[in-house]
Parts: sequence; C-alpha cells; structure tokens
Amino acid sequence: MLDFSDKDSGGFCKRTPEFIQPLRRALTGWYTANRRTLPWRGTRDPYHIWASEIMLQQTQVNTVIAYYERFIRAFPDIRALADADIQAVLKLWEGLGYYSRARNFHKAAKLVMARRGGAVPDDWDFFLSLPGVGDYIASAVQSIAFGKPEAVVDGNVKRVLARIFEIHAPVNGASSYDIFKETARTLLDPLDPGSFNQAVMELGALICRPRSPLCPDCPASQWCLASASGRVADFPVKIKKPPVPHHHLAIGVVEKKGKLLIVLRPETGLLGGLWEFPGGRINPDETPEAACFRILTESTGIHVSIRSYLTCIRHAYTHFKITADVYICDWASGRVRLNGPARHLWVTPDALHHYPFPKSNHKFMPQLMEAISK
Repeated sequence: MLDFSDKDSGGFCKRTPEFIQPLRRALTGWYTANRRTLPWRGTRDPYHIWASEIMLQQTQVNTVIAYYERFIRAFPDIRALADADIQAVLKLWEGLGYYSRARNFHKAAKLVMARRGGAVPDDWDFFLSLPGVGDYIASAVQSIAFGKPEAVVDGNVKRVLARIFEIHAPVNGASSYDIFKETARTLLDPLDPGSFNQAVMELGALICRPRSPLCPDCPASQWCLASASGRVADFPVKIKKPPVPHHHLAIGVVEKKGKLLIVLRPETGLLGGLWEFPGGRINPDETPEAACFRILTESTGIHVSIRSYLTCIRHAYTHFKITADVYICDWASGRVRLNGPARHLWVTPDALHHYPFPKSNHKFMPQLMEAISK
C-alpha cells in the first residue's frame, strides 16, 4: 500500500515509495514499445523540439503535425525564424490559434540570436526568461533536448498522477500546481528525464484518457490507487467552471473601387497581429445593421451603406463564444481614421490570401468571394 500524508487534500508524501523504480521502468518500457511516430521525435535539435512544444500547448497532436512540418520547412533554424517578418510567421500559424505563441517565439528567437549567437540555451534561468517560455516549455525542452532532470506538468501528466496517487487537489486549481509538480519530480527518472516525461504525457494521451481510459492496457495499473479502488472516473478532480460567455458581433466587409478594407489587430491581446474585417459587439438595444454602421464609424471613421447581408457565423474561443452577423458594405464617405486597430489596408479580393486572418473570418471567406464575384 502506498504511503501518503494528508491524502484528502492531495498531499504526496516526501519519502520516495519503494515502487518508484519499477513504476519508472514500466512506463519507459511501455513508451519505447508504443510511442507514436511523430516528426519532432526524430530529432535532438533543441530548436525543433522547442517549436513542437510551443505548438502542442493546448492543441491536439494530429492538428500540430502538418503545422510543425510547414513551419520547420519555412524556418529550419532559429536564425531563419529570427530574420522572418512577423506577418510571415503568423501566416504559417494561421488557424492554429493562440497566436501569442507565435509572436513570443519570434521575439525569443531574436533574443537567442542576439545574446547566444543562435544556440538554444541549456541554461534554465535564461531559457525561462525568454518570451512565451513558462515552466512547462522550459521543463520539456531542457529535459528532452538536453537531458536536464526537469519534470514536465501538463494536462495529461496531471491526469495520470491524479489517478495513480488519488490526488484530490483539483487539476484546474492554481494552488494545486505545486502538488502536481512535486509529485512529478518525485516520480521523474533522473537518468533519462526526457524519455520519462514523454512517457507520462504519452500515457495520458493514449491510455489514461479523460473519458473511457484503457485501464487493462495501462503499464501503471498495478500501482494505480484509483484503479485499485474502482474510482478512476472520480479522478482527476476539477473545479466546475462558470458558463462560457457569449457575444453577438456585427462585421462589415467594406468595398471601395474594387478593394476591401482590412484592419490589423494590435500586437498585444487576443488574435494580436492578425488582419480582419472590422467589427465589434452589438449593444443590447441595437439591431445588427445599426451596430454595423456604428462600429465601422467608431473604429475606422468612415461612413458606409449596407449592400447586402452575407451570413451568420458562430465560433468558439477558449473563454467565450461569438455569433457574428456579416454584412457587405459600400464605402460612402470619409477617410480612414483608426480607433482601436493598429493599421489598415485596402486590398483586392484576390490578395486576401496573403494576410493572416483569424479562423472566424475564414468561416465566411468562401461566401464572400462568391458574393463579390457576381
């Protein structure tokens, strides 16, 4: 029986249990035999590993593969990324989401070039200080690329640990992180930390899944407290989240002399650095049409007439959802004077594909191209 202290609050005993060594061997042996063939697993290049770990944050592996391969072809080394225009970087990232990851990676590459001559640092403190590098990225890159004994903690790792040790601390509670980190450190194989970290993450992805875990196939089943007690479904513990907010938007596609108005979102904040058709929230007492007029005037300074209603799109972000009514508008008067967006351009429809747009705008692009071609 495992020895825990204060188990009800999620505590993990400081004393290394006798089962640690066989559990480590079981996990790394399973990983060696069952790991997926992924493009970033065939390299020891720390820059490539870094790129993959950034992309894998809050994104499914199957989605990342194609993006990673295109990204590495375009920017094969850190110098190529540092020298690239941020718009080119964001265009390759288009559709992957969480665009601050791309902006920060670009900034970090420039810093590594300036301060370390392009060598990805194996210095924990310096690497952790780079833009976009937190504990997870630092632990993953330092352990996988450089063999440093740093324990990785992500959603998969938390789920595996919560079940093996019946950790009652909520996985989505900020105060719980130290509990999972300490547990992961205790379990970590210091002789091969990179493979061990990947083994635990892979176990969470393939076997110890959020729903319908494959417990009979789990290499850690004989050490798993939740499995032994028949309480796998009770772990991990989560704090119930409040309902996701919903926002109703109006978007105006403005045409003037055969060109369309697009605006650049500020670099900081949601979707920073992406281009979009101007839009904004509809007030409670407004019709979508009235909101479209108001928003275009407030954000761009121009006056328009609405030519036609294009469509309604729905899109979900991490923390909120939107419904957007999209209108095709004709420029009527006024010069563009921006209030909010960083820049504007008038571009021909066939040039839109050169610019990085958010996925929500891509949802109505085909209908837009069809409508304006008539």
